[in-house]
Amino acid sequence: MRVISCLLLAVLAASPVLPAQEQERVVRGLSFVGNKALDDYTLESAIATTKSSAWARYWIVRWLGLGEKRYFNEVEFRRDVVRLILLYRQSGYMNAVVDTSVRRTARDVYATFRIHEGDPVRVARLDVRGVDGIFDVARLKRELPLQVGDPFNRFLMQASADTIVARLRNGGYPYAEVLRNFDSEAGILKAEVELDVQPGPRMRVREVEIRGLHDVDTGTVRRVTSVRPGNAFNQDALYQTQRDLYGMGVFNSVNVILLDSIAPQGPPDSTVRVLVQVAEGPRHQLRFGGGYGSVECFRVQGGWAAHDFLGGARTLDLSARVSKLGGTPKVSTGLNQFCNPFAGAWTFDTLNYSVGVTLKQPAFLSRRNVGTLGLLAERHSEFTVYTREAVGANADLTFNARGRLPVTLGYSYSFGRTLANAGVYCSVFRVCDPTSQEFLRKKHGFGAASVTILRDRVNNVLDPTEGSTSTINLLHASRLIGSDSAYEFNRGEFEVAKYYPIGRRSVFAWRVRGGTILPRKIKIGAQKVAYVPPDQRFYAGGPNSVRGYGRNELGPQVYVLTADPKDTSSAPVVDTAATRRAGGEKVFRVANLEGVQTRPTGGNTAIVANAELRLPSPILPSRMRLGLFVDVGQVWERGEEVITIRDVKVTPGAGVRFTTPLGPVRIDAAYNGYATQRGPLLYQTSDTASTITQIRASYPPLRAGKTFWQKIVLQFAVGQAF
Repeated sequence: MRVISCLLLAVLAASPVLPAQEQERVVRGLSFVGNKALDDYTLESAIATTKSSAWARYWIVRWLGLGEKRYFNEVEFRRDVVRLILLYRQSGYMNAVVDTSVRRTARDVYATFRIHEGDPVRVARLDVRGVDGIFDVARLKRELPLQVGDPFNRFLMQASADTIVARLRNGGYPYAEVLRNFDSEAGILKAEVELDVQPGPRMRVREVEIRGLHDVDTGTVRRVTSVRPGNAFNQDALYQTQRDLYGMGVFNSVNVILLDSIAPQGPPDSTVRVLVQVAEGPRHQLRFGGGYGSVECFRVQGGWAAHDFLGGARTLDLSARVSKLGGTPKVSTGLNQFCNPFAGAWTFDTLNYSVGVTLKQPAFLSRRNVGTLGLLAERHSEFTVYTREAVGANADLTFNARGRLPVTLGYSYSFGRTLANAGVYCSVFRVCDPTSQEFLRKKHGFGAASVTILRDRVNNVLDPTEGSTSTINLLHASRLIGSDSAYEFNRGEFEVAKYYPIGRRSVFAWRVRGGTILPRKIKIGAQKVAYVPPDQRFYAGGPNSVRGYGRNELGPQVYVLTADPKDTSSAPVVDTAATRRAGGEKVFRVANLEGVQTRPTGGNTAIVANAELRLPSPILPSRMRLGLFVDVGQVWERGEEVITIRDVKVTPGAGVRFTTPLGPVRIDAAYNGYATQRGPLLYQTSDTASTITQIRASYPPLRAGKTFWQKIVLQFAVGQAF
């Protein structure tokens, strides 16, 4: 082995002088042949020779001169052979042979590594010594990365030792070490591995020393820390303390370490000291930002935060946001979905705004809990559906905030109103008379208690590639908890998403989301109505839902024809002859239907399922990705039955994603071969008109099928769909 090592070092040290033209050739192709145990990406990561970018490799586009060119270096290429042999030997393939073939032109190089892996040296025996009485040794061995029968991979042997050390240090053994011993014979292709564990003494925390404080009091830091005197030592508790102290927002740096670098001499159950070293930063933060959205147009927001407010690690946050600074789009799909702030007129009452004050208290009652109290005034509108105006307060308490399954209990009370088109009230709730509709438009008190359970295990918030998220949200509103009689219902919603990495850059993801509402009937006028305010109902369709439909356009719809005071001919007229033929039932004639507006009514039951394959683009794979997806879903207005599933829509499609610092920017094209959703056509003299007349029970009329391009729905958004 020593002779081989010396030969390898000699090859690596060789640096012959090459002609200048060898340094100028561009690597147009780099491939591996014969590798099975190790994939191309692993091999490419281990060598110095790298291929040029796609724009500089493919003949169809490289004439443009774009893309990054990487040049061939003969010396490094020779060393790459040695690097690959070493990698294979570290992976258990002691007899691996690497050959090369290089095709050169005047300016280009096409390099190929031909690999004969041979049979690996396999682990014949794996012993773990020194943990009897601490762990179940048989179970521990089954959970190690390196197993008997596997190729003798040195990296997995190190990972197995690290696994044992981590478990010991989280179990009270801060000075645990593992000695690795092995006997490998390439001739008989067998290896015997022994992990000799030195657990050291089991320790408890005697003292937590805090250094670096100036303005923040020591009691505040101790309240947040997870390391407590008297507890058994736990390495993860040190990491958790570091994260929690950073989360306070007042420290520029936090370091949590052992004060004693070596195990002290003493009784087996001795103690250890922990040091918390901090450096304070500014306690106040001012933020400001702006942006542009396809639905919200121009928007600005700002805020001010005071960390460690009045001590106790509290955070006081003041925030304000204004959006829809300009005219909003008339449609939610295609190229016309973008907001044009310079077209049309807008006034102050078209703005959306929110102003809030939030007080957050970590370590509330327990260091695992977080309490939040807030005040809010807002005006929020959903595209073509409703406008919500309210002022209120909320209180939340999150249990096990640091754990795997945090649970949040909340109560909110607001006083305000939710405005929707008069046709929506008439179509969904059969509330058509002016007095009843005025009651629904008045301001009411809305008190709600909620429970939220969240499990978040994704590796990236903006663009997850592995892990899963699960959310369950339950809400109850009734007079028993302060809500007005107009707001009494139970609402449940769930969402589950899972992400599977495929290879190096591809991801398969799926999501299922659904919910239902159980309303209590209230008396409005002379009738009982199962009323749920429009802002609490379910809607679907849009770039983050079923992409074959525009925003909120999946599910029940109502069509409204509003009178034009300048055009008296736009009003419907009773067709006397048709009415006589219909047995007295009124039939209307309408001269002009160009002013018909679509109003989504939402539903009390919804289900949405998405499946998407995300893979790198053949052009600029590091900056651009492709997506193939299928979206399924529907929104229903459930009657007396508890569950209903019918008329589910399926819209497949494809898209492209561009990588930006704010997350991926998406352009999706979905195929929707379904006919336009039909609904009643109503006539009203204004948006808040008291007189409503149903012109037709089903609209729009059946027409000839759509062309292919009319079936394609374009969606634009920032961030992944889920």
